[in-house]
This record gives sequence, structure tokens and C-alpha cells, in this order.
Amino acid sequence: MKTITIKILLLLLIILPAGALFAQSNNAGTVSGILKDETGKPMDYATVSLLKAQDSTVVKGTLSNETGAYNFDHINPGTYIIKATEVGYGKAVSNAFTLVAGSLNFNVPVLKMQQASHTLSTVSITASKPLIEHKVDRTVMNVENSVLAAGNSAMDILERAPGVSVDKDDNISLKGKQGVTVMINDKLTYLTAAQLATLLRSTDGNTIATIEIISNPSAKYDAGGNSGIINIKLKKNKQTGTNGSVTLGAGYGKYGKDNETLTLNHKEGNFNIFGTFSHNDTKRFQDIGLMRIITDSTGHKTYFNQLTNLPETDHNNSYRLGADYDLSSNNTIGFIVSGYFNGEEDDNDTRTYIGQSFAEVDSSLHTVAPIRQTYHNIAFNLNDSWKLDTLGQELSADFDYSKFANGSVAGYTTDFFLPDGGLQHPESFLGNITPSNIDIRAGKIDYSKPLGKSLKFESGLKFSDVKTDNDLLQTESLNSPYVDNNRFVYDEKIDAGYVNFNKDFKGYSVQAGLRAEYTSSSAVGDSANVVQNIPRHYLNLFPSLFIDHTINDKNEINFSYSRRIDRPQYDNLNPFVYHLDPYTYQKGNPYLRPQYTNNFEFNYTYDKNITLTLGYSRTTDVITEIPGTDPATKVSFVTNENLQTQNAYNINLYLPYTFTKWWEGNVNLTGFYLGFVSNGLEGANLDNGQAAWQVRATETFTPIKGIKFEVTSNYQSALVYGLFNVKPQYSTDAGVSHSFADKKANIKFSVSDIFNQRTNNVTSFYANNYLIINQKRETQVARLTFTYNFGNNKIKAREHQSGADDEKNRVKGNN
Repeated sequence: MKTITIKILLLLLIILPAGALFAQSNNAGTVSGILKDETGKPMDYATVSLLKAQDSTVVKGTLSNETGAYNFDHINPGTYIIKATEVGYGKAVSNAFTLVAGSLNFNVPVLKMQQASHTLSTVSITASKPLIEHKVDRTVMNVENSVLAAGNSAMDILERAPGVSVDKDDNISLKGKQGVTVMINDKLTYLTAAQLATLLRSTDGNTIATIEIISNPSAKYDAGGNSGIINIKLKKNKQTGTNGSVTLGAGYGKYGKDNETLTLNHKEGNFNIFGTFSHNDTKRFQDIGLMRIITDSTGHKTYFNQLTNLPETDHNNSYRLGADYDLSSNNTIGFIVSGYFNGEEDDNDTRTYIGQSFAEVDSSLHTVAPIRQTYHNIAFNLNDSWKLDTLGQELSADFDYSKFANGSVAGYTTDFFLPDGGLQHPESFLGNITPSNIDIRAGKIDYSKPLGKSLKFESGLKFSDVKTDNDLLQTESLNSPYVDNNRFVYDEKIDAGYVNFNKDFKGYSVQAGLRAEYTSSSAVGDSANVVQNIPRHYLNLFPSLFIDHTINDKNEINFSYSRRIDRPQYDNLNPFVYHLDPYTYQKGNPYLRPQYTNNFEFNYTYDKNITLTLGYSRTTDVITEIPGTDPATKVSFVTNENLQTQNAYNINLYLPYTFTKWWEGNVNLTGFYLGFVSNGLEGANLDNGQAAWQVRATETFTPIKGIKFEVTSNYQSALVYGLFNVKPQYSTDAGVSHSFADKKANIKFSVSDIFNQRTNNVTSFYANNYLIINQKRETQVARLTFTYNFGNNKIKAREHQSGADDEKNRVKGNN
């Protein structure tokens, strides 16, 4: 590992001198400065305005960063002043200064903001953000004040995000493409799809501030995720003293649900401590119909019609505790302990009818499978950040350790029947115990330094070490002991480094970056005393390029390119066989290879509101779920394989509008084409693709002060993914909220999928496969949520994000 790390460092040192190419002088006007409070500490996230000195007309606005620094680019010659404001402080105004042609860079002397000497007890300042915001490099869903977030989990909210869809197996797609990396507070989660689903369902939506959708990430981010990154940012307490909030909620669909969350924060002097605890109980139904035809080697067809009822009961508990301490005005150290302890009870009931046609049944079977699962996680983060000077030079470090302990106990009892209902032969039993342990260690260091007024350099190093240990103990009799003859251990180490350069020219902004990642992995399987060891070692480079051009005040265009990788999820590598009934099972594939994607995107923005996006990506070695059948045993299964290529085209139009001062909304329209090609797949050549589209419309009404209505409708047309044809989906959600008691209290009522129309229906008719899957989940749910905020309301507390989120994203049970 040391040798590889040295190689990456040498690579970065070779690339670093290229930064000089960006350092050429230009005539772009730049105004920059620093804000501090009366004690000399940086004023972060204060509102800063650049005004014309002649008439105080606002030219541009921005927020100061964590160091108190602010910056305005592309400023024409003229005379200006700076004004800074922040709640709880008096405004600060600079002296007038002049930018002249030929010398268009000006550093404003430090502005100090004085804390207000009186309490604003009668003044209420309200800043209302739209539910959906489109920025240059990302789309932001402002969940914090949304009515539709009340009582819902993070997974429920994510399904409503623009361009996002979740399939029958909880796989998350963006613009129709799977391979999304989910981060929480800029940290990778290192979880499998199923584990991530568990984590997201145990995360109370009331703890979420925003959801960021980044379709083309820069080199600073981990290279995982071919269709982009979804970054869930949790709420940060921004007040001093002792304060907090309590949230109580209840919901009802077919079954009842409840959720409770308590947050506390105490900040005094240089010390800040904060904590959150959330609990929810959710029971929901799920009905699945699976029809399939199996053709044997003689051409004889056998018809299977399988009906499954899968009620699921979840008891989720999550916590987050942390503290920050300011060692000085330029150095802050902190730690965070977080985790969850969740339980899941599944009572699957499956009836399978077998015959010479779907209408002609000659036998049947009934399988009952109680499954009890537990998911435990604890994670530690230690972080330190240094502001090395007043010009914006910064260094930060994060070290993370996470441990997951998951377990599942399942028993499958099957009775076989004749057409008249008589017992064909005695029942069979299959019992599984599947413990799974995952250890994640990660660390990263990030450095940034302005190189002059219009050039910024960023670099960083990261390592991660993930080990998963899975066991499968089985018995075929209630009275027999469980036998342990299946074990799978996967170990993956990644060393990474990156460099980024940001350069502003006249009317242009360019960012170029390169990330290097060296992966070393081993997959060791011990099944029926047969040991397999599959090692892999590979070094990849991931370049990225972003070019932004401001044509004028109303028109802006940008182009972006990045190369991405998707490594197989841990459970997709696990070769264990998991049964639904004697004729249906799922298994992993330890020979899966990573998939690689080249992403291109062009954006046009009009009047900083309307956005048009065109995108193209090409993926090789596409990791795809593949259905299969064994004609001899008539057993159907699902596994994952690498297809040759996937070509994806997309176009997106985002259109916000305001009809009146009490009615505003937006429409997000996405069209895309996914095409899959793979020769020699299951004895045939695959060439499958289809154009599809998705539209999401959100309306917000505020007819009365303190009352807000929201309505969101979504439609997704039929689409193709790999060997599957996905049927259309559509739903409508609505809600209302009311704030009272000086806005300390808020009550929200919402109904998801009002017309109960959302389904997941899929077909596959490739080669010898004939599958029709119809799935209906409990999507129509009414929720009532009450939130009360208490305590002191003054100054912001520090917010922090750590560095192990990508690895956690690939673990099962992390919701």
C-alpha cells in the first residue's frame, strides 16, 4: 500500500506544475475581503452585497464562507461599496472604492461586525427557499421547510427528488440510470442497496436540510457512481446557548406508523455539543405477483403463477452525538459518534400455482417464511480543520471508523398440493442464519490555496479499508442442527489522491481536475469445503473538466466532463443462495468486474432560473441484474453480470414560475434513452433500448400568512433497463403546514400517493426468460407531524462533514 501511495503522490507532483498554465493574467474584475466579529473570529455565512456607490444599487450578492471570506467575480470598472448583514449583528459597510481599467482586482479591508445590543423581539425575518433549486453544478431539494417531508423517511423524500426513481428492489436511479452514489453530509456510506435502503428508511425526514443531486462530480469527490452523486445534508443547529426541537408524528396507510425525534444543542464560548435521536415504527404491506414460463430442452412449457404477500414491520432507532472545540480562531477540532439499531420482521406468505397454462393448474405449493433481521451500526469520526491564513488557505483532516453487525434468521416451510387441494407430499423446511459483519476504516486530508485573485488550487489524499465477513448456516429440518459450510470474506483497500485547479477568466470560469485511485481487493469464498480466492489490483485515472461562460446578465452556459467507476456492491459479490421458495432464489457473482463511465453534460441557464441540460454517457462492463432459469429443475433465479456497453442520452428542462405572490411552482421534465448491447448473453445477443421521459411538477400556495400548501405530481413513462421492461409509474402527493407560537411550533398534514396509483410492474422476455412481475407497496399514507423549537436563538454553530460516506453506501441495512 505504501508503494502505491507514493506512486499517487509522485503523480500529483508531476501534475502540480501544470497549474502554472492557468496563472496567466487577465482583465477579470475581482472584489474580495474578510468578515470578522468584534472578537476577531470569522463571520461565516453572513450576507454580503456589492453595491454601486452612487445609488446603492445591488450589483451582486453572496455569502461568506467558513473563514469569513467572500469574493465577487466579473466586476466591471466603477465605484462600489460592500455591505454585510447577519441576524443578531449590526450591518457593516465599507468605504467606497474604485476599480479602474487595467487594475481590476481589489481586496477590501477587513470588515468587523458588532453584535446587536438589543434583542429583536418584534421583528420576524423570513427567507423562503423554493422546494427545488437549480445551481450551476447541482440540483438542490430544500427539504427543511417542505410540508411533504413531515413524517416521511429519507427514502420517501428521495423518491420525490427530481429525476430520481427507486425500483422494486430499492435500487436508486438518476435520469433512468442506476449506479448512484449516496452520501450523507458529504461522506460516503459504503453500503449495499439493501443496507442503504434500511438506513434511509430509519432516517427521519425532519432531520434533513437539503438533498443535493450532482450529476457530474469533480475530482474532489470519490470516483464511484456512474450516474452521479446524491448528497443528503442533515440539519445543523446554528444557534448558541441551549436549544433544540422535538418532533412527534403519526401516520396511517393500511397499517399505523409513528415517528419521534429529539435534537439538542449547547454552545458556550469555544465549545459546542450537539445530539439527535430518532425513533420510528413502521408496518407496511407489499404484494408481488410473479408469472413465468419455463421451456425445457424438448420445448415443453411449464407455467408458474406466484402470489406473495410480504408484510414488513420496522423498528428503527438512530442517533448522532458530537462536539466541536475552537482551539483558536483558525483551528477547530471535533468528533462525531453516530449509528443505529434497527429491527425488521417479515412474514412472507407465497402461493405458487403450476400447470400447463396459467389457467390450467395441476399442482401448487404454499411457502410460509418468517424472517427476523437486525441491523446495528456505530461510527466514529474525528476531524480537524485549520485556516492557515486570511487569504483562504485551508487544511482539513477526517478519520473514520464504522462497524456494522447485521443478522438474519429465516425459516421456509413449504407444503405441496394436488389440484383438488389434497396434500401431495409432506412439507419441506429450509432454515437460514446469515450473520454479516463489516468494518470500515477511512481517512482523508484536503488542502486548498488561492494562487492569486482568480486561481485556486485544491488537492487531497484519501485511504479506505473495507472488510465484509458473511456466513450462511443452513438446516433442512426443524430438528437438525444448523451446518456452517458457507463463508464469504471480501476485503477492499483504496488509495486515492486528487488535484483541482479553478481559474476565472473574463466571462469564463474553468475547473480542471484529476483523481487517481488504486484498488486492491480479494474475495475469498468457502462453500461446501471448496475455497475460491479472487484477487484484483488496478490503478485508474479519473479526469474532470468544467467550463462556465457568462454571456450576459441573463444567459449562462457550461460544459462538464468526468470519468467515473462503479465497483460491485458487496452483496452482489456474495455467492450465497437466498431462497424465496423452492422454485425461486437469488445469488451473487464473485467474478463481477467494475464498470466505467464517461459522462458529458452541457447546460444553458436563462435569467438564473430556467435551465436546459443535455447529457451523454457511455458505460462499459455494465453491472446489471440478470434473470435466469434452469430448464431441468424449473427453478428461476436472479444474479448480476457484466454487460458490454450502455449508451445513455438525456435532456432536462427545469422551469420555475410565479403566478401570484401566493402561488409559485416549478416543472422538471426529463427525457432519456438507455441502450444496452451485449453479445453472447444467455445464448443470444442483447440489443435493447427505449426512449423514456419523466415529469415532476410542484405547486406551492401561501394564501394566508403562516399557512402553506404543497402539491407534487410525478409521472415516469415506460423504460428499458438491461433485460427488463419497466411499466409507467405515476403518483400525486399533497400537504399543508401551519406555524404558530411565534413560529416555534409547526403542525403538518400530508398524504402521499393520494390516488393510490403507484406500482412497480416489470417484464422480461429475453432468450428463454418469460417473466411478468407486478408489485404494489403501501404508498398511500396520511401523516400528521408536530414540531416544537425551544431554547436560545442567537449565533451559528459549526457544521461538519466527514470522509467515510462512500464506503458506507455499499453496505446492506444502512438506511
